Amino acid sequence: MSTAILLGASGLVGGRLLSHLRNTPQYDRVQLLTRRQLGLAGGTVEESIVDFDAPPTLSGDDLFCCLGTTIKKAGSNEAFRRVDHDYPLAFARAALTGGTKRLFIVTAVGSSAKSSIFYNRVKGELEDALATLAFPNGVHVFRPSMLLGERGESRPGEAVGKAVMGALGFAFAGALKKYRAIDGDDVAKAMVHIAAKQTDPGIHVYEGAALFNAAQ
Repeated sequence: MSTAILLGASGLVGGRLLSHLRNTPQYDRVQLLTRRQLGLAGGTVEESIVDFDAPPTLSGDDLFCCLGTTIKKAGSNEAFRRVDHDYPLAFARAALTGGTKRLFIVTAVGSSAKSSIFYNRVKGELEDALATLAFPNGVHVFRPSMLLGERGESRPGEAVGKAVMGALGFAFAGALKKYRAIDGDDVAKAMVHIAAKQTDPGIHVYEGAALFNAAQ
């Protein structure tokens, strides 16, 4: 039996990823880890409520992490770092301890531990920490730019940005393609497609053309 563990199923990419994981024959079981009951269990999907501040040892083949928030929603830089850095890293370590072979995680374009932008710096520090974890079949990092798609919450400012980015998508070509807005469903497809074929150890980063191509 092959098991996929999913964090962040209530978000844009995580919700779309769950739909794809339900329908792929690659996994006989999809384990959702949540802080509250989401009512998404059924068929191959199971839900487990866990303490994110003390994650249990995880048992599965692949861990998919789509956790993420905004500084505004989190309420402070410290709270944002806890959700976007501390939780993903803690669950990755718990999964590795339990024998999980691969990690698939969504960060963001521009991620760099040296960035002057706090958001990008936190994402980069997470990537650097994950790169030290010896997952046998690799750590796979997906770096989308602005995400398109329907969220379960209202973000007026983001909606304006999406409209502009969507209309000007043609202008982001070549080296600029990594900044082109991408549909959350395409990020989810890319994760599933890479999971079906990529088993090399080490860290693998998908952004720009590589991310768009993986979604096809």
